Amino acid sequence: MSTEAPAAARSTVLATGRSSLGRRLLIGAVLGWFALLILVPTAALAKEALSGGLRTLFASLMKPEVLRAFRLTLVTTALATIVNTIFGLALAIVLVRQKFWGKTLLDGLVDLPFAVSPIVAGLMLIVLYGPKGWFARPLAAANIQVAYAVPGMVLACLFVTLPFVVREVVPVLQEFGVDQEEVAYTLGAGRWTTFWRVTLPSIRWGLAYGVTLTVARSLGEFGALLVISGNTVNKTQTATLYVHDAIDSLDPQGAYAVSLVLAGTSFVLLVGMEWMRKRVATREGKA
Repeated sequence: MSTEAPAAARSTVLATGRSSLGRRLLIGAVLGWFALLILVPTAALAKEALSGGLRTLFASLMKPEVLRAFRLTLVTTALATIVNTIFGLALAIVLVRQKFWGKTLLDGLVDLPFAVSPIVAGLMLIVLYGPKGWFARPLAAANIQVAYAVPGMVLACLFVTLPFVVREVVPVLQEFGVDQEEVAYTLGAGRWTTFWRVTLPSIRWGLAYGVTLTVARSLGEFGALLVISGNTVNKTQTATLYVHDAIDSLDPQGAYAVSLVLAGTSFVLLVGMEWMRKRVATREGKA
C-alpha cells in the first residue's frame, strides 16, 4: 500500500502536467493562428495608415471624393440594414414557427449568398436590371434606374447580407420555444402584443448580433458593388470602391486611411456589441 500510493500520486501529477502542457500548446496555437490572420494584418494596416502622421491621415480622409464615398456607404448600409432586419426577422419566424411546402429548400437557399461570389451576385443583378436586362423596358418606361445607381447598390448589399439576421435569430427562436407565447395568448394578449413583449425581448441579442454583422458586412462590401454600381467617382463610388481606385491610381495613403476607418468601425461594432451583451447579462444576474 505504501508503495502503490506514491506511484499513483506520481501518475496523477504527470497526467496533470501533460494536460496542462497540452492546454497551453492548444491555446498558444489558436492565439498564434488568430494573430497571423487578424492581428498582424490589422497592425500592418494601422502602421501604414499612420506612417505619415495624423495630419496626413486626416488630409486623406477629408478629400471631397472620400467624404462622398463614405456618405454613400452609410446610405447603402443603412437602407440594407433596415430592410434586412425587418424581412430577416420575419423570415426567421416563418422558418421556425410555420410549416409549408418547400420550407427545407427555402432554409437552404438562405445561405446562398455565403456560397455565391459577390461578383456573381452583381452580375445577376445586371442580368435583371441592366440596360439589356429582363426588367429593362418596364424600368425605363417608369423612368427608374436600378443598375449603375443607388437602388442597384442597395439590392447588392441586401443580397450579400440576407443570411445574417436569419441565421442569428433562428437558433434563438428554436431554443425559446412557444410556451411563453402560448401563455400570453391564453392571458388575452394579441399577436403584436405577444411579439413586442414576449418574443422580441427573448431574441434581442440574436437580433442585435445579426444587425451588427449586417452593418459590418455592408460597410465592407466590394465585389457586388463593383459590378452593379459602375464605380463612378462622386456618384456611385463607395468607400471600398475608393480603396480599389486609390491603389490603382498609386495613392496608397488614401487607400490605407479609408481601409483603417472601415476596419476600425467594424471592430468597434463587433467588440462593442459583445461588451454590451456581457455587461447587461452581468447586471441582470446581479438583479
